[in-house]
Amino acid sequence: MLRRDLTRLALLSPLAAPFLARGAQAQGAAGDTLNIAIGGGITSVDPHFFAASPNHTAAFHLFDRLVNRTANAGIEPGLAESWRAVSDTVWEFKLRPNVTWHDGKPFTADDVVFTYTRARNVPNSPGGFGSYLASIKTAEAVDPLTLRLTTFTAAPVLPRQLTSVHIVSRHVGENATTADYNSGKAAIGTGPYKFVRYVPGDRFEVTRNDNWWGPKQEWRQVVIRHIAAPPARTAALLSGEVAVIDNPPASDLPRLRAAPNLELVQTQGLRVIYLGPDFSHAENPPEVTDNEGKPFAKSPLLDKRVRQALSVAINRPALAERVMQGMASPTTQWMAPGMFGYAPDVKVPAFDPDRAKALLAEAGFPQGFRITIRTPNDRYPNDAATAQAVAQMWTRAGVQTRVEAMPWSAYVPRAAGQEYSMCLWGWGSGTGEGSNVLSGVLATFDKAKGRGASNDGRYSNPELDALTDRVLSTIDDAQREKLIQQGVAMVADDLPIIPLVMLTNAWAVQKGLRYEARADELTLAMGIHRV
Repeated sequence: MLRRDLTRLALLSPLAAPFLARGAQAQGAAGDTLNIAIGGGITSVDPHFFAASPNHTAAFHLFDRLVNRTANAGIEPGLAESWRAVSDTVWEFKLRPNVTWHDGKPFTADDVVFTYTRARNVPNSPGGFGSYLASIKTAEAVDPLTLRLTTFTAAPVLPRQLTSVHIVSRHVGENATTADYNSGKAAIGTGPYKFVRYVPGDRFEVTRNDNWWGPKQEWRQVVIRHIAAPPARTAALLSGEVAVIDNPPASDLPRLRAAPNLELVQTQGLRVIYLGPDFSHAENPPEVTDNEGKPFAKSPLLDKRVRQALSVAINRPALAERVMQGMASPTTQWMAPGMFGYAPDVKVPAFDPDRAKALLAEAGFPQGFRITIRTPNDRYPNDAATAQAVAQMWTRAGVQTRVEAMPWSAYVPRAAGQEYSMCLWGWGSGTGEGSNVLSGVLATFDKAKGRGASNDGRYSNPELDALTDRVLSTIDDAQREKLIQQGVAMVADDLPIIPLVMLTNAWAVQKGLRYEARADELTLAMGIHRV
């Protein structure tokens, strides 16, 4: 299934092969301690609380998955040594023997059964893991080292979906809360590192697990610091405080490239930055008014012509080149060229403010209206700057737009709670192909079915839902890819989301270290090595 994935993703960009930093020993990696700084805040150590990259970064150190995701978005064995499709709707996984939890107790198939129940139902989750597990009807521990998963229909993408779901123990997790994971009480995994300390908004610390089933890790202690301000991350790297930073600011790239003691590591990423209109408020939409400040009886955003106007009013090449300074590419879909499901016939819409004005007039808004874009200011590269640039473009097209930016920790619960009418988001496919956005972001929200877990605008399209069902149950690769491409075309027309750019992932590392750049943008101590 998904043949050619490793090759195809490696060909996404000439930058895909990692650049290796070589030379003197890095100060931020003195002795056996590695110091890392990331821009996104880890909001929880509970591996099932929120499917966000910073949280995954923490979880990958403590926990394992049945199937692992490689740096270039392929898959390889994790806690499962092998797996096979017994039939169209039954999968069998053979688990690794002699794997233990951090407390010394044995890992068994029953822990996986527990995990796949828990991960769907974490209280107060702003965006959980249900979409990755939605195809599973039953999970059965045949014996301690054999797991059988029965799916509702054929589920060819299932092994890829499982790369995002971290396995927790039944004996610890059964009565544990998210707070217990954050305190470390329940943060007991099978992974390469053990929990030491988590300080929200500041740092996450781990120590090496010398009993891990995988190769011995190079670093005895790892400190992952949250430094939201890009200039501060750069300063920490230049001073030797840390050895590795993610998402170096575009304005600092020339200086970082020129620094004799640093290297820039980059690759094509999986993340699309997009704007999400709200569909949940048919009447009196929040933060959308006429030009006199009067609320609308019916939301303008429900009219496809308005969404199309907003889309063609955006100069995407300018966002990529000026705001992102070349560290992104314009897009109108959620995959980069070469990814499974990318639709080459779906082109980036031309920047056309005159057409935008005409579409607005056709929809009954010849004078435009007012709207607010809500955005985090510490989550994605140049997130607030991107929103500001779009606001200027929309204002020129007749839609008076203001921007409200806030920290990620404050933004998520309100944006995911449908308090705003236009939100800036980013999404990186957890499966490395195109079905993930269809099922997780665009499918009608249905907690029971595990669909639309991150459909924060509450868009609903039965035709797209039916297509998503076919995508997820079609075994033949070529047919499934055509179906995904059909979905891309539907989304480009109806615009339940307004894609802007695909990010290039980047890290800056001190010489004496090498890091294999990851398409999924995670910053993992397991991939950082001395040269």
